[in-house]
Amino acid sequence: MAFRFIHTADLHLDSPLRSLALRNGELAEHVRGATRAALTAIVDLCIAEAVDALLIAGDLYDGSQTSMNTALFLMGEMRRLETAGVRVFVIRGNHDNQSAIRRELTFPDNVHVFSNRAKSVKAATLADGRAVYIHGIGFDQPHAPDSLLPSFPGPQPEAVNIGMLHTSLAGAPGHDLYAPCSVTELVAHGFDYWALGHVHHRLVHSERPLIVMPGMPQGRDINEAGPKSVTLVTVGEGGDIRHDERRIGSAVFERAIVDLTGISEWRALLARIGDDLARRVAAAGAQHLILRLQLTGTTALAYRLKRDPGFLTDEVTGLANALPGCWVEKIEIDCQAPDLATTPGHDAATGLDPAAELSVLIHRDVLGAHGFRQQAADLMAELLGQLPRELRETFGTDEAAVEALLAEIARDGSDEVLAHVRAGEGDL
Repeated sequence: MAFRFIHTADLHLDSPLRSLALRNGELAEHVRGATRAALTAIVDLCIAEAVDALLIAGDLYDGSQTSMNTALFLMGEMRRLETAGVRVFVIRGNHDNQSAIRRELTFPDNVHVFSNRAKSVKAATLADGRAVYIHGIGFDQPHAPDSLLPSFPGPQPEAVNIGMLHTSLAGAPGHDLYAPCSVTELVAHGFDYWALGHVHHRLVHSERPLIVMPGMPQGRDINEAGPKSVTLVTVGEGGDIRHDERRIGSAVFERAIVDLTGISEWRALLARIGDDLARRVAAAGAQHLILRLQLTGTTALAYRLKRDPGFLTDEVTGLANALPGCWVEKIEIDCQAPDLATTPGHDAATGLDPAAELSVLIHRDVLGAHGFRQQAADLMAELLGQLPRELRETFGTDEAAVEALLAEIARDGSDEVLAHVRAGEGDL
């Protein structure tokens, strides 16, 4: 018989969806239970596939946000697995160690939580007589600046060896450095499969041995966009290992770029956006699709879009409401007006209408002027000096990044001014 298991990590149970709550309370209410739904779906998958084990490679909890309600829900799901004969192996991650409830839980007998001392557990015996060992180590602090790999024992001889480790590897953008090590070091350790956790995007780092970062099963904001999944692993006779990605998350976040080039009528604009929304909903295959729209391209409606974004939001919300489970959490407008010679109101005799002339003056003579750039830089420096260090870094970590941000703000501001100047030229 083969040994089969589900590998997951970073569930962050009951993690609050703050960005959604700020923008759309109704949407936040709909997806508030998404992380719980993800665990339920994982347990359902374990039972449906009749797997032998579930491996959770850290960050089952979401730090101090978790409560005893979270614990009761978790225990119920673990007991479902116990009834189905599925063993559960858990290691702690950096967020787990901030949770108070982990010290109050008494798991059923099918759950093994690895301590901060590496341990090897025999999980199964294959039909050919080879044993399957799972090796794991947790950590009792929220920070692990040094590698935990030296704490692991070597592989058991004549056996299949599976290691569980919560690690940032060599580092990943947006993730804290935690128990760092290299893929080369993992390969050299001699295990057959490494069940990793910590980085929220799925990546197979090596096929032989198989080293998998499964990603999180449920995204929580637009920065965790895209379908989420777990990994189904089969250890066959002879020790060959196969893996299969299985989608889980009930709520999918996605960035959507809609090109409005050539659109000159409001009805056509709505038709293009509506078609794009419908296509994405059909492809998502999730209960909820949460979109951040970026409108791009060259369109005669550019000024109108920037002039009245609230009306645009209402219109697009109406389109989304007509599609089951479709939500638009934000609309970003990055459109440009056509060339001046084709702009309505262009005067062939003078070459420009007043608004177009103002546009040329702003972009040519104001935004590029040294005095304007210096004044903007001084204002930015004054603002940054009044902010905490962690907030200052969000505006850029070097002078070039801050200058680029200032240029972007200036362009957006000039477009906003010009949109209001053109407000009298026609109604939406």
